[in-house]
Amino acid sequence: MSEDRKKSRKFRRGIYILPTLFTIGTIFCGFYALINTMKGEFDLAAIAIGLAVVFDGMDGRIARLTNSCSEFGVQMDSLADVVTFGLAPSVLAYIWGLKSIAPTLPSYAKHVQQIGWIVCFAFLICGTMRLARFNIQTTKQQSSSAQILLKRSFIGMPIPAGAGMIAAIIHFVPEPINHWSVGALWNILIGFLAFLMISTIRYPSFKDIDLRNRKSYINVYLLAMLMALIYLYSQVVLLVLATVYACSGLLAKVYNLLKHRNEAILSSETLVPRTDDNK
Repeated sequence: MSEDRKKSRKFRRGIYILPTLFTIGTIFCGFYALINTMKGEFDLAAIAIGLAVVFDGMDGRIARLTNSCSEFGVQMDSLADVVTFGLAPSVLAYIWGLKSIAPTLPSYAKHVQQIGWIVCFAFLICGTMRLARFNIQTTKQQSSSAQILLKRSFIGMPIPAGAGMIAAIIHFVPEPINHWSVGALWNILIGFLAFLMISTIRYPSFKDIDLRNRKSYINVYLLAMLMALIYLYSQVVLLVLATVYACSGLLAKVYNLLKHRNEAILSSETLVPRTDDNK
């Protein structure tokens, strides 16, 4: 009986450690991305960040499935996100997008590199602020409706999505930017991604997808198809996925604004009394 208890304890310890191993994998991918960025292997760095996005999505889901969530895991996951999805893509974005620009630039174009490192640093800071806000929201006592909404969506684009967008672009075009005008557009994109992370625009979290459901075979089938497409056409598929997700929150926001505006117009028209033209 005592041996069975020992085996049960070892099994529970193994289950408890499993999500942490995925978090360690996320940190390793971030470190690997930084090393390859400094070596000029930009595609390998981008792939490492993309793989880290998968690890980051797995650790929390496994922790929930195995009921092994802990405060230690939450804090470690946040620190891993800062390194892998904040620091690593910021350095990659600067070196790939701005460091290779020709030094013989016009006087007004030399500011592109100077602005670039500020924008990339802003991406890191905004991502860190986004994580801090998320931690406060998850630990704060909220109503049941607010908890359901928080489970279904994120407030602001999650930092892995911002890092994934940078990685997808670099994986699609591994050659670094060498013209200042393209570098200026790159600065605008990085700054826009930083803004999306600290905005109040809602993005889908996909946490409500239950693979234990009877109809989960449909999700498994779609996931298998997606994995096959990524394996065959990784550059195009990953760029499309990252772009669609980044735009999804914006499109939903615009749709809701137009919907509320139309509802307000209709309600105001019903309140205004009609005049009889025949009088």
